[in-house]
Amino acid sequence: MHRPSSQAWTEPGAYAVAPGVHRIPLPLPTDGLRAVNVYVLESDDGLTCIDGGWAIPESRRQLEESLRSIGLHPRDIGSFLVTHVHRDHYSQAVALRSEFGRAVVALGEPEREALGTVIEARGSGEFVDRLRRCGAPDLAEHWAQAPAGGQPDAHAWGWPDRWFSGDFTIEVGSRTLRAVHTPGHTEGHYVFADLDSGLLFAGDHVLPTITPSIGFTPGLTGAAERQPLADFYGSLGKVRELPDLQVLPAHGDVDRRSHERVDELVAHHDDRLALCLAAVGSRSLTAADVAAELSWTRREHRLVDLDPFNGGLAVMETALHLYLLESRGQLERDEVDGVEVYRAAATGA
Repeated sequence: MHRPSSQAWTEPGAYAVAPGVHRIPLPLPTDGLRAVNVYVLESDDGLTCIDGGWAIPESRRQLEESLRSIGLHPRDIGSFLVTHVHRDHYSQAVALRSEFGRAVVALGEPEREALGTVIEARGSGEFVDRLRRCGAPDLAEHWAQAPAGGQPDAHAWGWPDRWFSGDFTIEVGSRTLRAVHTPGHTEGHYVFADLDSGLLFAGDHVLPTITPSIGFTPGLTGAAERQPLADFYGSLGKVRELPDLQVLPAHGDVDRRSHERVDELVAHHDDRLALCLAAVGSRSLTAADVAAELSWTRREHRLVDLDPFNGGLAVMETALHLYLLESRGQLERDEVDGVEVYRAAATGA
């Protein structure tokens, strides 16, 4: 089937990106990210999918129609290699395992805490607390009233059959994939590199036109000590050390190379760190204060122009930049009435 243009990557279908590899975009129930790419790898042992999509009827229907167009069916799927725990990647894999009773679902072990938070329906209290500590009480109240993603659906959530740990190789038919642990977007994010075919199944770690959110995952208490942004930098470095590969992202077209895009992502965060440091200047500011002085998205929106969900993401990500600046000795952090406040680090005489 003809590969769509970069403006039409969300169009339904099954698009060959390499021999035995098809990209299937599946719909999402959001206005921002309109689709997620599921990659189907054919072998004599059946189908392996990298990511599964969001478990909604429209996605299930589209997956079946797209597979049918190349003579396949969802019941042919034998395994899912899920890049990370977010529901647009994980939940339909679990639903299809339940429906057909055969697919093996695999996920990075560091996602255990975040997944447990969802399965056990612990709510959005951790995100609410983070936003309050960031000096964003109005956003915190919104998140308390309307938890991100709504309530978990027992049919669409469950524990994986297999946990990934460390970096390793996995055989998919005659194809060898190098599984690389790439924390940052989430703690247990993985990418899968097919070096022989020159492909990088990149999940949300390397996206072609947008930067993935950092730290939007439950179970991240103590983010200042755990440093998700530092992890993300390190993970970008691991991917940069691989050969230059064709990026097969979870969201977007397949027309980017890994080295160039990784360099752009590093430069983006370097720039954001500099902007955060300049925003603090000689003042004492919260993460919400700093986020309000920055622009957001490619359209350079202000924080006040974002919807409450994306506004909350912006504030929490700003906090992670400030944590990293603090760890580098460039900022100091105090807590005032439960709110974190930053100022320039004192310089020695």
